Amino acid sequence: MKDIVFCSNNCFVLYSAALQAKNSENKESVPSLPQSPMKERPPKAFHQYSNNISTLDVHCLPQLQEKVSPPSSPPIMFPPAFEAAKVEAKPDELKVTVKLKPRLKAIHGSLDDCRPPSKKWKGMKWKKWSIQIVIPKGSFKPPCEEEIDEFLKKLGTTLKPDPVPKDYRKCCFCHEEGDGLTDGPARLLNLDLDLWVHLNCALWSTEVYETQAGALINVELALRRGLQMKCMFCHKMGATSGCHRLRCTNIYHFTCAIKAQCMFFKDKTMLCPMHKPKGTHEQELSYFAVFRRVYVQRDEVRQIASIVQRGERDHTFRVGSLIFHAVGQLLPQQMQAFHSSKALFPVGYEASRLYWSMRYANRRCRYLCSIEEKDGLPLFVIKVVEQGHEDLVLTDTTPK
Repeated sequence: MKDIVFCSNNCFVLYSAALQAKNSENKESVPSLPQSPMKERPPKAFHQYSNNISTLDVHCLPQLQEKVSPPSSPPIMFPPAFEAAKVEAKPDELKVTVKLKPRLKAIHGSLDDCRPPSKKWKGMKWKKWSIQIVIPKGSFKPPCEEEIDEFLKKLGTTLKPDPVPKDYRKCCFCHEEGDGLTDGPARLLNLDLDLWVHLNCALWSTEVYETQAGALINVELALRRGLQMKCMFCHKMGATSGCHRLRCTNIYHFTCAIKAQCMFFKDKTMLCPMHKPKGTHEQELSYFAVFRRVYVQRDEVRQIASIVQRGERDHTFRVGSLIFHAVGQLLPQQMQAFHSSKALFPVGYEASRLYWSMRYANRRCRYLCSIEEKDGLPLFVIKVVEQGHEDLVLTDTTPK
């Protein structure tokens, strides 16, 4: 055997065959590591390095075996839906049993495909409520509103307000009482003291025209002419809507023209049934509702003069909820004490006003205001008139 010389830290070490034999004995005492199956392990070499500090034994590290991944587990197979599935674990572990309830098959095309089975809960069975409508044979006439009102009135189950007082105002053209239909004669407009005209009766008169501000001009002129004209439909006086065909003398009330099926146009012209075109027309007007502000143009100064000339009449003046009953009078000796810088206090003045009640928050009552004389000074009296209570009289020396 050959001797090997190593150099370490400038020192030479000679290994002899005897030293190698000693090392081989130590080698046998050390258990051997498992060999790698992939590659042959090289022979172990034991080397000893000598330095100034100590002597170290260096061993060759063995190669570790590569870990092989375990085989993949097979997929879990679930039992069919119609059989009870049992999953059993190892004998040393907890056993778990799962039972699947089979589903009922629905017959294809049957009515119960989408309907759940009837349920029972504590002895009660749930049912569906079905409505059956029975139509009687023959003609069925539904009850009108008047019959229903009478039936409810007999039962005493409803509370109806007091009936509204009838409107006795009469149109000077068509002689019908009260406001008309919106798509017809429309509302009443005041022409003069106790004189009223329907809006469309005045608007569709031949002489009347409307300004941009909504004033109706020549209403009184049309009324004077209508007093001498007879309607072709009802044969009564007051007709002012004539046919616009040349040399046609047919004239109607506005309401009678609608009943006679006259044709109205958007340019405020009308044709009687004898001269109207057949079929429909592009400019034909079929809706007569007027929602804009419309009033009768009047000479107020002349109206006030006519009221003064007429003298005492059974008419009252009303401004909103304030109604004047008597103006009163002042004598020369009373002028000094019965006036202020802003108002006059005539003796005998009387007016009434509908205002909120002092006893109830949601009711109105009547307040009768008057002026009397006491010790040469005005006395202001307010009489409260309320249904179900005695009249309450309040007096004071000032109007406030």
